Amino acid sequence: MRQWFGLGIVALGIVLIGASLVALGQGALSDADAVVVGVIAVLAVLGGAILWIMARRRVKAPVGGASNHDAAMTTIVGGRTHVRGIPYVLPRDIDEMNRLDFQHYVLRQAFGGNFLAPIEHPRAILDVGTGTGRWAREVATVFPSANLIGLDLNPPPMDEQAQASEDDLLPPNYAFVPGNILEGLPFADASFDFVHMRLLVLALPHDRWPFVVRELIRVTRPGGWVESVEVIADERGGPAIDQIMSWVSAMLQRRSIDITDGSRVGALLHENGLVNVYSRRDEVPIGVYGGRVGKLMAADILNGMQALRGPMESLGLTTATEFDRVFAEAKRAMESPRVRCVAPFYVAYGQRPG
Repeated sequence: MRQWFGLGIVALGIVLIGASLVALGQGALSDADAVVVGVIAVLAVLGGAILWIMARRRVKAPVGGASNHDAAMTTIVGGRTHVRGIPYVLPRDIDEMNRLDFQHYVLRQAFGGNFLAPIEHPRAILDVGTGTGRWAREVATVFPSANLIGLDLNPPPMDEQAQASEDDLLPPNYAFVPGNILEGLPFADASFDFVHMRLLVLALPHDRWPFVVRELIRVTRPGGWVESVEVIADERGGPAIDQIMSWVSAMLQRRSIDITDGSRVGALLHENGLVNVYSRRDEVPIGVYGGRVGKLMAADILNGMQALRGPMESLGLTTATEFDRVFAEAKRAMESPRVRCVAPFYVAYGQRPG
């Protein structure tokens, strides 16, 4: 929008210059008046050109596309875009962004809300590993007086759209900050009343969990809360789902990731000095037996399995033919009312003393 506005001002300035020259030639303008009109016209051209250039610089690569910098930082595996140089195994493309948004809605319904910690009147909230930013933006509307920051390696697609648009697509109290939790959080000590992290178990090597938890606590204010929501491998799904979980586990081990670490976050919060620590295991159903939530979770899990097939095949853990066969069996299991598959989620939160 601003690009076209800038071009419009440039065109208006050019028209003024031409009109002033014609009027001067016909004697309709005095020399002094012509100079004034000419100066205004030149300023309009310059101002419009500057506005156009600034608007062009704000435009990002289209969602789902990639800038030259993004292309240098990504690689294609099994037809999906993955970020280089990080442990995270899931892709970063528009299909995965859509799956993560879908997963957010499923989990919000399964848990009855976006968080469990007993936070009241927070002034600042941090979402670590914000992904699509959906959780952060929703919580920003729940607490309009709080500053909400979403942190991740790359900005969410909605943020990219907002930067290239005149419309107010984002809550006014929400902002995105780039960062990598494995390198430390780019914030001062005691900056937030509530620090939230969800489903980073596929991104954090086993030996980095203590450091990550200490970082979450470091940036939390005395009296503030830290909350973690993680998941481990699907259980009680039958041979096909067990086989896919085995491939996933083997793939993660190549990156020093232990998927069972998600079950130990409550203990880490306690060991690092938090009080009022609460931890629980929630078995979210996967499949038709679980009603609406079960069917939605099945759709999410199946899409997640497809997202991981490329890395698993590239590592030689399975073949395309074998994966297709086992995946079809896993899908049938989720469609059977006799199969009671679950996704074991571990929710933990604790309060920083003070």
